[in-house]
Amino acid sequence: SNPERQAEKEAIAARRPLLGPLHVLVLTGVLALVGSRVAALVVLEFSLRAISTVLSLGKGTHSSQLYLLCQYSLGCGVTCGLSFLLEGAPHRSWNLALAAGLAGLLALHARRLARHVCALYELHSRQRYCGVCILLLAAGHGIPRLLRNALALTFVVADLAAVELINRDFLSTGEAVRFWTPLTICYTLLVVYMQEESRQSTGRGPLLRTVVVRMGGLFILLLTVGRWTDILHVFVSLLGELWCLLRSGVLLESCWRQ
Repeated sequence: SNPERQAEKEAIAARRPLLGPLHVLVLTGVLALVGSRVAALVVLEFSLRAISTVLSLGKGTHSSQLYLLCQYSLGCGVTCGLSFLLEGAPHRSWNLALAAGLAGLLALHARRLARHVCALYELHSRQRYCGVCILLLAAGHGIPRLLRNALALTFVVADLAAVELINRDFLSTGEAVRFWTPLTICYTLLVVYMQEESRQSTGRGPLLRTVVVRMGGLFILLLTVGRWTDILHVFVSLLGELWCLLRSGVLLESCWRQ
């Protein structure tokens, strides 16, 4: 309802509706191609980055864009979590189909709510006769907290599943140490670099560079301690990250203005 932000409202409402289903299909295909090993590494890297961002809030770092930047990592986290929790289940395929159906139902209702808010919230919040808009007006400030808690719980489960999925490939403790030591050093350096980059500049260009740097670091790491299939999955992950980043452009620009 802020007159100074009408341009942002129009930009969000003007996004083509057909791109939403296309985004879901492309992202689903990418997540189906990515192996569990690379997906687990992506989850761990984002969790470390998110923790570093939260700890840096007092130094000028903003965390609102994490809700948008976590899309691909969240998909990898759900993949790892379901792979770990449903492993050996007697009806694993039916469980996955049920999870996909529930996710689709939730997405459908969220899309309807978004269309309603974009078209009628300004009018209904003044007239006070729409239950949905009155609920958003009264309790809308609690949505980010609910979203943050849901994401935190999802990534906690995904991190535990990711560690287990990676460790099961090692036959001895020595092999695990040879893998985790360079991984920890690489991820620590990446997080330090990305924090400095986010504080110094804003815009889509720096985000694209950080995606390339992150995947490049993972590529170099897996060249030494990974498999050839992992290297192929890194390129698939790069496409998934870039696709999610391009899709979130309008909302990211709104975060930077705030």
